[in-house]
Amino acid sequence: MSLDLYLDLGWLPRPPSDLNKIIKSVRDAGPATAEALRGLAQFGLNELQLNKVARALSDARDGGVDLKPLIPLKVALLSNTTTEFLSPAMMATGLRYGFATDLVLAPYGQVVQELLDPQSMTYAADPDVIVISLDHRGLNLTAVPGDVDAAAAGLAASLDQIETLKAAIEQNSRAVAMFQTVARPAEPDLGSLDLGVPGTWRQLTHDFNRALADMLTGTPHLLLDTAGLADTVGLATWHDPGLWHMARVPFSNRVLPLYADHIMRVIAAWRGKSRRCLVLDLDNTLWHGVIGDDGLDGIRLAEGDPVGEAHRDVQDRALQFRSQGVVLAVSSKNDDAVARTAFRDHAEMVLKEDHIAVFQANWRDKATNIQAISDDLALGLESLAFLDDNPAERGLIREALPRVGVPELPEDPALYVRTLVASGLFEATTFSDEDRRRAEDYQSNSKRVALQASVTDIGEYLRSLDMEFAVLPFDAPGRARIAQLINKSNQFNLTTRRYSEADVAAMEDDSGLLTLQIRLRDRFADNGMISVVICRTDGATWEIDTWLMSCRVLGRRVERAILQVLKDAAQAAGITTLRGRYIPTDRNGMVAQHYAQLGFGLVETREDGTTLWSVEVADLPDQEVIGTISRQTAPSA
Repeated sequence: MSLDLYLDLGWLPRPPSDLNKIIKSVRDAGPATAEALRGLAQFGLNELQLNKVARALSDARDGGVDLKPLIPLKVALLSNTTTEFLSPAMMATGLRYGFATDLVLAPYGQVVQELLDPQSMTYAADPDVIVISLDHRGLNLTAVPGDVDAAAAGLAASLDQIETLKAAIEQNSRAVAMFQTVARPAEPDLGSLDLGVPGTWRQLTHDFNRALADMLTGTPHLLLDTAGLADTVGLATWHDPGLWHMARVPFSNRVLPLYADHIMRVIAAWRGKSRRCLVLDLDNTLWHGVIGDDGLDGIRLAEGDPVGEAHRDVQDRALQFRSQGVVLAVSSKNDDAVARTAFRDHAEMVLKEDHIAVFQANWRDKATNIQAISDDLALGLESLAFLDDNPAERGLIREALPRVGVPELPEDPALYVRTLVASGLFEATTFSDEDRRRAEDYQSNSKRVALQASVTDIGEYLRSLDMEFAVLPFDAPGRARIAQLINKSNQFNLTTRRYSEADVAAMEDDSGLLTLQIRLRDRFADNGMISVVICRTDGATWEIDTWLMSCRVLGRRVERAILQVLKDAAQAAGITTLRGRYIPTDRNGMVAQHYAQLGFGLVETREDGTTLWSVEVADLPDQEVIGTISRQTAPSA
């Protein structure tokens, strides 16, 4: 069962028996084609089924079908191995994460040639992501048991090889690169002694993988832990010598869907699609039993009880997620007071009431409760994951709220945690102090909501928060967080243009730009960086290229404070006009009237819904800013 969980993508629902019929029907779905394709990919598909879904995507694209709201994504794939079989799997899997993926395949074994040539087909395709899929045979690594010098030389040469490829990509492309760790061969060199002898495959791959991870830390590039994935399913399962000798395929067909899923989930995390909130059921999920029927003493959580310990593991993992910045919420069909009793009074509970940002225990349907949680946290449904032992409840949420991540759970609660983690719903490509604080930030926000409920005047409420805004231009200390916000903000984001960390670094010294990072502190918490603005100079006009804001500060008139900063900076720089653009997506409709509400006039409306707005700086009144603004370094353009 444990191995099948990974090989069959067991956290996803099983494909329906009439899947082939459903795939054929997609061709006649018309305007619903994109959503129909995405729906197909939500099942745990095998290699053959992935190929069929990829063919349906290609047919739709070739037929000129509008694939919105799927996000166009171009991926270049380079390898020392055969990749033709991987392309359809990645295309179909991309649908699972909301991408209409277009694959560009470099010729077999031409990794170095393609990446060192500025005129190569890879660069000509202008990909968003370049995946470098090298296995141990594509590096300068050779097993030399006991030869310390030869092992060190091979390791250094392999790392130099990666550094050269990385530098070439940075020089010749706007793309982010994805490098992968290396799975060692299944066959040991010296048996159990491998770990203690330099130059064995086990030592070589371990040293290379650790150095690769260190090399990519702090860069905009992505790491795919192929070695960890191979270890999880077993090296003997991962490697297929027959396939390698026959077709230079680096792993068995059985692991193809899993490998494709991990590539695409990392890309999805890079594009801000990881979940930020885990919504938890209670009865038979966080504990065994029904607290309303069994009472506080009747639910099972105790150490020494195998079933109780399995449910405690769920709580332990939830608490670990919280320490990584994941917000915890509860959705349970229960009496509120009874449900809270377990958190307050049960000695074996790991989770406490204070760990939960939003607690929805009532007799409404769970779709309604989860929508309420989304609203309370100002997080889109695509940011939520829902854990529930009940297949009927899981099915309801998948049907009513298809953007919520709902891992399928096995009957055995001992496998709940493994399944949740295997789903990759909380995949991360960066991890910062602000990420760690995120759960606390949302916890503080719930206190603000409670305060707002007790105050009848919104102005009085906002003044009571004692807000302090800190405004800085882009700089090196804020670079990683700025890039993270640019790539993860989808709702309050006027243009959803994406920029890498390297792009952000280049903007820091660009005299033709005004760049702003805005941080916010109030009496409840330090909210950290909550907004990013980029303006491009065009004569006496600033074109607002990017304006985004964290949704957790919605309703606090932050945009008015930012507009005042823009006005003051424009006057200081001799700018007479501000021009802003709204580019619609399936997720940023909330800001469609952003510029209208700030006093900008509509200049143009395009067929795709894009609108252009403009205002003369002299016509902008001073904004009523609630709070104080500190310009720690005067922005300039």
